Amino acid sequence: MTRRVLVVEDDPDIGRLVMLQLAELDCEGRLIADGVTGLAECESGNYDLVILDLMLPRLDGLQICRRLRTHARYTPILMLTAKSSELDRVLGLELGADDYLTKPFSMLELAARVKAVFRRADHLQAAQAAKAANEEQLIEAGGLRIDVNRHEALLDGKPVDLTAKEFDLLVYFARSPGRVHTRAQLLDQVWGYSHSGYEHTVNSHINRLRNKIERDPGNPDYIQTVWGVGYKFGEPRP
Repeated sequence: MTRRVLVVEDDPDIGRLVMLQLAELDCEGRLIADGVTGLAECESGNYDLVILDLMLPRLDGLQICRRLRTHARYTPILMLTAKSSELDRVLGLELGADDYLTKPFSMLELAARVKAVFRRADHLQAAQAAKAANEEQLIEAGGLRIDVNRHEALLDGKPVDLTAKEFDLLVYFARSPGRVHTRAQLLDQVWGYSHSGYEHTVNSHINRLRNKIERDPGNPDYIQTVWGVGYKFGEPRP
């Protein structure tokens, strides 16, 4: 099956080479050279992958990544950047990028990363489909109600505005109350693979999730810390 890939890259030479490599992979590619137009196309189109440059005119790649991760539909993102600092890499991953490629890169390396992202996406989709067939689709705990089919969470009857990854994280916790999960396990199970060394990405998502579902985020009922180990889902206190 042909995959649809959106490439948002303002360097015409790099964009042309990436498009040629995508054609070799039997992908249907579209190239856009600025961030604002790229975001609009991402939001209106149905793509299997977005290859996203970090430094773009009008709107940078990090802002685009942040916006895309507020949507319920999860589209894999491979970020390209001329920057190689740890901070840039961490920011990209924490905002929801699936992989990161630093310029200059070879087309063989790009092809390998694209194939790996597709494999992970297929694996995650298959795993989610299998779980959906066998697991409870309506979860209730205290005042929290999670409807997996509707991709909806309610707290005391009021909708909770969650990103796609925050919702996946909440569902994973709620389906195994009391079980302790390490950060590495959460990365593997919720993100679909491991970003070795970036377990603090989990911390950031959990902090944002707590701010949305906990009555007192500093003293959480649902997403509880197990010091020195990880996190668990607990029943709210009376």
